[in-house]
Amino acid sequence: MNDFEPTIIAFVCNWCTYTAADLAGTSRLSYPPNVRLVRVMCTGMVDPQYVLKALLEGADGVLVSGCHPGDCHYINGNFKARRRIKLLKALLPQFGFAPQRLRLTWIGASDGIEFARVMQELVEQVRELGPSEAKMKMVI
Repeated sequence: MNDFEPTIIAFVCNWCTYTAADLAGTSRLSYPPNVRLVRVMCTGMVDPQYVLKALLEGADGVLVSGCHPGDCHYINGNFKARRRIKLLKALLPQFGFAPQRLRLTWIGASDGIEFARVMQELVEQVRELGPSEAKMKMVI
């Protein structure tokens, strides 16, 4: 299990977290290449079906990250995301996934260092969980 490298799908807000990812890159900060960014205009538009589809198709973990509450460019999108993620975490065990495979964070546009730290932390957390249950079923 030591050579397991998780695949993380990250739905990131265009205005904050994606900009922080860009800042991390231009600042030459290193973070794991395991994370695949999906830029969305707002975390409020991340439908729970997107998260479930990512997990069911073999992602080992999913991150939803956007503007800090109160700073949303679409007024209340991050509040919608917070409610959806809370409910989705409660439902994940019914689909056979540990709730720890889903994470919600708030990373501002100027937080390139925070972005790199969160990515490293998330990859390590998912690595400890092991391969996704869906991925294990696909191998069989």
